[in-house]
Amino acid sequence: MLESDSPSRRDDNQEHAGIDHVLSLLRRLRLNWLLRHFPSRLVRSLYVFVNGFLTIGILALLAFVTRNPFVFPSLGPTAYLLFFSPLAKASSPRNTIAGHAIGLVCGYGAFVLTGAGTIPFGTHPGIFWPRILAAALSLSATGALMALLDVSHPPAGATTLIVSLGIIARPRELIVIEVAVFLLVAQALLINRLAGLPYPLWKTPAQLMPAGESPE
Repeated sequence: MLESDSPSRRDDNQEHAGIDHVLSLLRRLRLNWLLRHFPSRLVRSLYVFVNGFLTIGILALLAFVTRNPFVFPSLGPTAYLLFFSPLAKASSPRNTIAGHAIGLVCGYGAFVLTGAGTIPFGTHPGIFWPRILAAALSLSATGALMALLDVSHPPAGATTLIVSLGIIARPRELIVIEVAVFLLVAQALLINRLAGLPYPLWKTPAQLMPAGESPE
């Protein structure tokens, strides 16, 4: 394996790219003076903070206005990935959108097949085996399908549990969740491109390469 192909080298490249696009945005906004007074890691953390606040804040406002679940727990780690490591394969629009879609389908399928919804969520019947089985089945199926289709996105594992455990399990709400994912990806595309980062429209450059080839 060439040194440039090693996982550690790729991680370093992504790290430097992440810092570079933050610096690019600061220059465009004429805020590069921050780097003369604060460490680059602190400035980058501020970048992640501001963008996470804005993106989730917009979706939270939309949820409040429409009374629909445009904000849900697994959206948080997705937002972190999209702004902390936007060039990572798991952060690409393809993996983000498809990963959550797989989680929703597997979660709802397990919820229905096991009868986990016969007792409303929030009640305490003791050990309720259908719900335990639904959680195990949904998570294992989600992981297997993401691996099979090569669309790994770790936060989707939380999405499938949210559905299979009955926290959010109405079909209409599942559509709203996927719409929220689309909106978050659109915000990430806008902000990361504004920062000068080549955030992909669908796949990362590595995913666009023919099988068997490696980046130079």
